[in-house]
Amino acid sequence: MNASFWELDAMQDAGCIVIGGGLIGLLTALEWRDTHPHERIIVLERGFLPAGASSRNAGFACFGSLTELLADIEIAGAAATAALVAQRWHGLARLRERVGDAAMGFENLGGYELLTESHLPALAHLDEVNRLLQPLFGSDVFRLDAAGLVSRRFGPQIQALVANRFESQIHSGKLMRALALQAGAASIEVRTGATVESIDELGDRVELRVRAADAMEIEPLRLNARCVAVCTNALTAALMPSTAIAPARGQILVTEPIADLAWAGCHHVDEGFYYFRNVGNRILLGGARNLDFVGERSTKLQTTDLIQTALQTMLEQVILPGRSVRIDYRWAGLMGFTTDKQPIVCEVSPRVALGFGCNGMGVALGADIAARTAALLP
Repeated sequence: MNASFWELDAMQDAGCIVIGGGLIGLLTALEWRDTHPHERIIVLERGFLPAGASSRNAGFACFGSLTELLADIEIAGAAATAALVAQRWHGLARLRERVGDAAMGFENLGGYELLTESHLPALAHLDEVNRLLQPLFGSDVFRLDAAGLVSRRFGPQIQALVANRFESQIHSGKLMRALALQAGAASIEVRTGATVESIDELGDRVELRVRAADAMEIEPLRLNARCVAVCTNALTAALMPSTAIAPARGQILVTEPIADLAWAGCHHVDEGFYYFRNVGNRILLGGARNLDFVGERSTKLQTTDLIQTALQTMLEQVILPGRSVRIDYRWAGLMGFTTDKQPIVCEVSPRVALGFGCNGMGVALGADIAARTAALLP
């Protein structure tokens, strides 16, 4: 079956095509719209919903726990770590300005890190990290919270609690809905079920071969644009194999409502490999990919018994010791990790730019990556 003249003609000659309809893709389209008010913009997304982490994440508006930042300092140095925290913090501010707190369910309920005995040495560096971040935040970021530890009634494995009043949380579904509405209001066309098979530069334009999910027997459509942004994060290597990014699956569960839930806010355990928060009076818990790094380097949106069992053990032995609660939801999302934890924003050519590599911090970094990506496009 062949596509009709109408189908082909109506999809031609965009000013900009953005590949990837997740957080970074929609934000990149909106950023480019700000400086190109009359150009045609098309966003191509391969799934009915974004295929990565944008609406499948944990909704943390964070920039790194104490032990996460200490690990980053050891690898990249203090200056690079401080610069990355600044990028995350400014990205959050840009996202809040773009979307508005109410529209994305933004709540500043604070962040907390649970320390077991093996992580207590991190406390010796608390003042050092606070001094590093003080120029950005204007006050200490981290403090020991003995009262919070007592009131949360965690398991005996947890021997200290570090609080961070700057950390917040969002409703990821509301965020993506708000961005979709903004895109519609800005006359940005979002096409779902569209898999991009190739990108070719042809002089003063870029040609994409796009296959529609509901018309696999039709020859791929050929779409043309003056410029293209690739914003597919964890899935970028499938389109551009030479890019230095690896997928990392994040698995999550959400409990039934808990009437006597005694705390709120974002929580981190084991250098951020486990993370949990309240969603109303439910607990959302995710992580544990450090138990199977190889297996979780996957693009399949499936949960596994190994990771889900580990999450449930964390829930029943550490977060709610001695209690058993029903699990109402389980799912997986995809993150994109670079070797140095730095986002990749670059110009492949004068007409093609890449923006991805959130390293599990898409909510914080997405708006900044999008602005930088859009700025590279003509």
